[in-house]
Amino acid sequence: MKAVGLYRYLPIDHPEALLDLDVPAPVAAGRDLFIDVKAIAVNPVDYKMRAPKDQVETTPRILGWDVAGVVKATGPDATLFKPGDAVYYAGARMRQGGNSEQHLVDERIVGKKPATLGFAEAAALPLTTLTAWEGMFERIGISKSGEHAGRSILVIGGAGGVGSIAIQLAKQLARLTVIATASRPETTRWVRELGADRVVDHTRELAPQLGGEVDYVLCLSNIEPYVAQLPAVVAPQGRICAIVGTQKPLDLGPLMAKSVTFAWELMFTRPAYQTADMITQHRILDEAAALVEKGVLRTTMTENLGPITAANLKRAHARLEGGRVIGKLVLEGFAS
Repeated sequence: MKAVGLYRYLPIDHPEALLDLDVPAPVAAGRDLFIDVKAIAVNPVDYKMRAPKDQVETTPRILGWDVAGVVKATGPDATLFKPGDAVYYAGARMRQGGNSEQHLVDERIVGKKPATLGFAEAAALPLTTLTAWEGMFERIGISKSGEHAGRSILVIGGAGGVGSIAIQLAKQLARLTVIATASRPETTRWVRELGADRVVDHTRELAPQLGGEVDYVLCLSNIEPYVAQLPAVVAPQGRICAIVGTQKPLDLGPLMAKSVTFAWELMFTRPAYQTADMITQHRILDEAAALVEKGVLRTTMTENLGPITAANLKRAHARLEGGRVIGKLVLEGFAS
């Protein structure tokens, strides 16, 4: 089968950073689904895992953790899907990624593809939807049924992939007052289109722009530049969720006076540790698909870069590394 992968971890402008390959097709076992990959999306985790380091793979490493495709076969223990089902999912970081014609994934982290979306539009959603959903509704306990309606949330990094779905979930399901950060006219327009009530500039001090404290903070970029600002931003007994790992310890001591809750979110945790509630991700993706079909949520795809090739994936990685992508970049199909 065709795939895009790597043997060495190199800068994205190196000719061998990503390669077009021909590799053996995998075989489904256990609760695996064998997927014909139709479209993929690209996330920061892709370029972070590809980042230069002194390591050489003897078999190619395949990246990619956003897939929409069709079930071709199932493992002997799979019960949730059957051949022919259209699905979407983010996969598991410890397994080979989905930048390949066929892919294996545990059915417990797979959802039914929204029927109203094409494969490219659907591929934009899984990783970011799981991250935003788990971060807001599970890690910091926001009610997705509107019990906390009227409370406020600050979404730092509102125009990125996770922010683009988080704004919609916070507004449409939780019915919160949504304040998103953006610093350019085009990102400001995007977050307002998605439902942000207010926009503040993350390149400037946040508290003076907010004019008051917020109940929740969802930080979707490196939290280190904002840690010193958080005590003035979050309300007493407020809650903060972050999704980007840090390079140094965080000084959270100043948050104690306000009894602030701080939580991490990583959507790969459940598949990585095979948690007892791993099937929750299947249920989240099915629920999100139903919301898309009802018109409550919309795809966050902003650009289709064409077929799944090393050249197009290198373009996507370079764009994401530049830090100015709005929404999600998607690739669709394999060149013949």
